[in-house]
Amino acid sequence: MDTWENEARAALLQRRSSLRGLLRETLAEAEGLRNKRAADPVDESVEARAEAVLERLSEREQRELKDIDDALVRIAQGHFGHCARCGGAIGRHRLRAIPEARHCMACSEELRR
Repeated sequence: MDTWENEARAALLQRRSSLRGLLRETLAEAEGLRNKRAADPVDESVEARAEAVLERLSEREQRELKDIDDALVRIAQGHFGHCARCGGAIGRHRLRAIPEARHCMACSEELRR
């Protein structure tokens, strides 16, 4: 495994750990809101808005965790750094910025359209 792949793997593992911690905190906060609501039903609207925000954050973070896990599998299988669409190389600068990137810049642009 190249040094830059080791760097990417370390960055991915660190981000995954951070996200998992944030998800645990989010779940604990949501549980706290539920307990507060049981004690004070006047806060229902505040709780509903807070839970909607927490749910959206959780969905985004869950998606990011999946992307990170997929990138770790690509590293283990020796496919890291290759575009999932065209098979070409994903630039190292892109991978250093977004280690979980699946597509080269050209394909990424094409997919956004």
